[in-house]
Amino acid sequence: MQTTRIVIVGAGLSGLYAAYLLARQGIREYVLLEARNTLGGRIASVDASGRAMPHMANTIDRFDLGPTWFWPDQQRELHRLVHELGLESFTQFDTGDTLVERSYNEPPVRVRGYTNSPASVRLIGGMGGLIDALRRTLDPQQIVTGQVVRRLRSRESYVELDSTNDDGGVTTWRAEHVLLALPPRLVEATIAFEPALPQELSQEWRATATWMAPHAKYLAIYDTPFWRKRGLSGVARSARGPLAEIHDASMPGGRAALFGFFGIPAHVRKSVSEDVLRAQCRAQFARLFGPQAAAPRADVIKDWAQDPYTATAADLKAAAHHAEAPSSTAASGPWCGRLTGIASEWSLQFPGYVAGAIEAAREAVHALPILPTRAGQCF
Repeated sequence: MQTTRIVIVGAGLSGLYAAYLLARQGIREYVLLEARNTLGGRIASVDASGRAMPHMANTIDRFDLGPTWFWPDQQRELHRLVHELGLESFTQFDTGDTLVERSYNEPPVRVRGYTNSPASVRLIGGMGGLIDALRRTLDPQQIVTGQVVRRLRSRESYVELDSTNDDGGVTTWRAEHVLLALPPRLVEATIAFEPALPQELSQEWRATATWMAPHAKYLAIYDTPFWRKRGLSGVARSARGPLAEIHDASMPGGRAALFGFFGIPAHVRKSVSEDVLRAQCRAQFARLFGPQAAAPRADVIKDWAQDPYTATAADLKAAAHHAEAPSSTAASGPWCGRLTGIASEWSLQFPGYVAGAIEAAREAVHALPILPTRAGQCF
């Protein structure tokens, strides 16, 4: 049995930021457990060849398959962290005209583009740069990947967690407090609690939509942003599809790229092969941006609804929206003061956004009952 003060379940942005905050307060007795063999959770990236990016890769050509943008003026805590970690940002390219496909039978229409206000901002090297920067501040010995948490047991003065590795081996961890850096619905669907969570809390978590879970992205990488020479912003809207919304994903000083969100529901995508979807996306890009767009140097589909560490069966038919934040803790009973949800969906101000992961993690760490001057209120 492994013993520590705090276990963080999930090494996405909220989990890594929680570990970062604990370390800054001098708390080193924690362990960060991640089911995947990579860090970042819903922040995932590929390089210019379309391959998954390794940790700590020092390259500008990193393209986001998950969240892409943030808004510094509104999301100030995230903006401060970006500055604190020495990361560079840039404004999303949206100069030029927008293309619109209004129906299956009509050709694309070129309309005047518009400037977003507030401006959407991206990171040089993608959101994966934020994951890497946080990772560099942490002790690698305190991060354990390939560990799927299956069961939590509340004991008299501690919590026990059982996790399994890729070979099915079980490790038991003992901690004073657990921070859940997983979406609420995923926690409720995949982790067994002994005793059971309060019924109302369990129902809240089950009903909370997971951001990104119903979504899928298509990304096409090119040598140059040739659409810009035609006065196009790279933005497109389509009622024909398969992509409903398209944007320029190029990196300043690096490769060019376009990405789009699928307009096809998750349960329909599941029945179509990736090769067919990829061919349809290339054909759509050719309709919109010309024949050169049909031959990317690399292209990738990331369907988050098929990711078992993001989505559940309930997400296949779920609407893609930011849900209202549920309760993050049990107000009474054996789980009170033992367990706190810190994933983005638990953020009160920015649920589902990258900034929400930062807010939820900071609120939870600040309120930990095991910290000096802090005491839980359980009834």
